[in-house]
Amino acid sequence: MATAIQKIVSLGERRDIPFNKLVLSASNVRKIKNGQSIDELAEDIARRGLLKNLNVRPVVDAGGAETGMFEVPAGGRRYLALEKLVKGKRLARTAPIPCSVRAANSEISAEEDSLAENVRVVALHPLDQFCAFKAMIDSGDSEQDIAARFFVPPLVVRQRMRLASVAPALLEAYAEDQMTLDHLMAFTVNPDHSRQLAVWEAVSRDPYRSAHTIKRQLTQGAISMRDRRMQFIGLTAYEEAGGSVLRDLFSPEDGGHVEDAGLVEMLANERLREEAEKLAGEGWKWIEIAVDFPYGHTNGLRVLESVGPRLTEEEQNTRDALVEELDTLYNTHGGEDDLPDEVDQRLGELETAIETFDGRPVLYDAAEVARAGAFVSIDGNGNLRIERGFVRPEDEAPADEAGDGAVSPNADPAVQRAVITIGGEPLVDAGEDEEDALKPLSERLLGELSAHRTLALRNAVAQHPQVALTLLLHRLVSDTFRSVAANSCLQASVSHVFFPVQGAELKDSISAGEVHARHAAWQERLPAGDQPLWDWLIALDDGDRLALLAHCVSYGVNALIEKVDRHGGSGITQHRLDQRIGQADRLARAVHLDMVAVGWQPTVDTYLGKVTKPRILEAVREASGDRAVQLIDHLKKGDMASEAERLLADSGWLPDALRTPVLEEAAAAVTNDDGEVSLPAFLADEEEAPAADGEDGPTDPTGGHEGDGEIAIAAE
Repeated sequence: MATAIQKIVSLGERRDIPFNKLVLSASNVRKIKNGQSIDELAEDIARRGLLKNLNVRPVVDAGGAETGMFEVPAGGRRYLALEKLVKGKRLARTAPIPCSVRAANSEISAEEDSLAENVRVVALHPLDQFCAFKAMIDSGDSEQDIAARFFVPPLVVRQRMRLASVAPALLEAYAEDQMTLDHLMAFTVNPDHSRQLAVWEAVSRDPYRSAHTIKRQLTQGAISMRDRRMQFIGLTAYEEAGGSVLRDLFSPEDGGHVEDAGLVEMLANERLREEAEKLAGEGWKWIEIAVDFPYGHTNGLRVLESVGPRLTEEEQNTRDALVEELDTLYNTHGGEDDLPDEVDQRLGELETAIETFDGRPVLYDAAEVARAGAFVSIDGNGNLRIERGFVRPEDEAPADEAGDGAVSPNADPAVQRAVITIGGEPLVDAGEDEEDALKPLSERLLGELSAHRTLALRNAVAQHPQVALTLLLHRLVSDTFRSVAANSCLQASVSHVFFPVQGAELKDSISAGEVHARHAAWQERLPAGDQPLWDWLIALDDGDRLALLAHCVSYGVNALIEKVDRHGGSGITQHRLDQRIGQADRLARAVHLDMVAVGWQPTVDTYLGKVTKPRILEAVREASGDRAVQLIDHLKKGDMASEAERLLADSGWLPDALRTPVLEEAAAAVTNDDGEVSLPAFLADEEEAPAADGEDGPTDPTGGHEGDGEIAIAAE
């Protein structure tokens, strides 16, 4: 027998009741202040009116008769806000208030109504708030206006806007609870949607993914704002030089990352050079500069003995008096947690005054200074560090040579000019005009260009199955004949290499389109499940099998130019990077890679707007000759880049990073005197280079150096 459904008879009466006929009910369950203040709620009601009715009941006398007054058990905060407006004479005492009226003898208690109204409230999903703020901004409202209306700081609005500007696919994943708010916040550190999606693809399958992991991958290759180099040069100098900053708005004010590591290195070295030029006036024979010197860099060097600092008798007496006063204050107030302001200020003055005497440059023997040198670097806190007075063994004086007296560090620089070096290489004379010099391309631009070349190489390898097979054999032969045997019978895999640095145009390139289309076509043909896949592969004809092999192998191609780790850390060494690029050049020749044919053009966005004026003129000269250079060499940087783009259009010019080196001798297999067939040149590397300092020799393919597990050019 079906259960009868009880129909709703009434949803309650709606009436406008004068405010002076309303009183706050003692049955209201909200007793503790929580959330938005009554003042803020009053201002909100004054601006937009009452968005939700008050829930009221008639007040009855002892005999059960209605008195004409109404109590408010649900909506007490709104009542108090209205009361505040009335007291401020911003609302009439008799103003009609929209109310939902429940009968005085209702079987539902006033406490239950109050509790239900507060418990049944569902907080707005954060994503809905982000999108609502964005819609208001898009309609013309300012961040300050929105902040004022919703009683939040403007920074909160900016943070919500950044969250709403994350890639739409990631917002959908957040809405479907596939990621947390912390994960979404981490994605705001890098505004590049393609990079965001690539990182999400890499971490989405990891159940233990963290916001820190996401942020680390999005800032791969970037430099922390707390890095000693950034502390040394300062954010202002970096931004004035055209550097860009990655900041998620949820980091501290001094947090975030900077993208152009090459620019940071250049600015740090330029300032170190300036300090070294000042130091050269002290008469040193040599000055070595570096961001940081390794531990023990002074081993084997003799340290000069100082003969100062020298103070006059009056200066020494003054210093002694300052020290005595400082000691007295410390003895008197040393046990106090909070020093009086005047005492704290005086202590600072005394310490500064004493440091003025103690910080004077040390004096050395003149003859010793002429054969000694100094190190200029940055300490761990980002401050300048100068280490003076070190003599190299080859600069030691003959045994019978004597010194000729003390000399101030401010000696006449005409006596000798210090040789300033960085990394053992002498610096260019500061008097030369560096504006016209060809400076190296920035690490970010090299990364973008090499990302283009890597993607084009992948596309080309996938279209040359025989080359892909040779590429795979190269890895297998290297693992089999040139390294320690692995624990398993075979270790070979393709590690998909993502591009930490890429230009905005890469995703729309011809190579990207062809790779995506080919991948989608194979995806449609692949069966589901491991055993069906095995059977399907067996049934493939040789042509399809080679084509599929080439496509899979191509994803392991890594021709990226990365920052070299010069300090023996976990990054790639120069030796291994040279090997990678050397193999990439061989691969480019094997597949006849032509970056012009795959659509790369030197435009303002891809190259010309990211290099110096001499680089722009060099490109135009190579492509069109000196007459074309004369047309633009007088222009400002922006105009020069735009005109150069026009002159270089369809010229076929490429920067060095995108060119395929010419092979001088054709690769061929030869038979040696013993009748054994040697490997072709593509497979036969040069003699194994000796391990660089801090590097091991050949390693097994499962636990070795950076790049192991990637096909061919990412391998040894």
